[in-house]
Amino acid sequence: MLVHQILKAKGDNGVVTVKPGTPISDVAQILAERRIGGVIVSKDGQDAEGIVSERDIVRALAVKGAMCMQENVEDLMTRNPVCCTRNDNADHVLTRMTDGRFRHMPVVEDGVLIGIVTIGDVVKARLEELSMERNALEGMIMGH
Repeated sequence: MLVHQILKAKGDNGVVTVKPGTPISDVAQILAERRIGGVIVSKDGQDAEGIVSERDIVRALAVKGAMCMQENVEDLMTRNPVCCTRNDNADHVLTRMTDGRFRHMPVVEDGVLIGIVTIGDVVKARLEELSMERNALEGMIMGH
């Protein structure tokens, strides 16, 4: 399975981006309202300059307390996030996420942000693929 198949299955919800000067309190609000786990930081909505996740905010709260909510997103973001392309293999993406211990990966094509996949998206797609393979094998065994 390829990343573009995962993006197609997700539908066209677009990628949620925030500008570098956005306060962390606004990012937390966006994450809660949209029920997502991370946002891409981008000046223009096309370049993935960074990424901020729920985990980043929780870690900052643990270290700095509530004052971190007044900081700007560029103070907490992971700069130059690991990205993939639409033609990357889902197993390869899953391995990179697992090895890097992150859950969100921007999808970039020719330097332009075109989507985002989460570890949940990739696992779900892989489980569906395994289920289809199992059903096909059972059908072959039963002579269907």
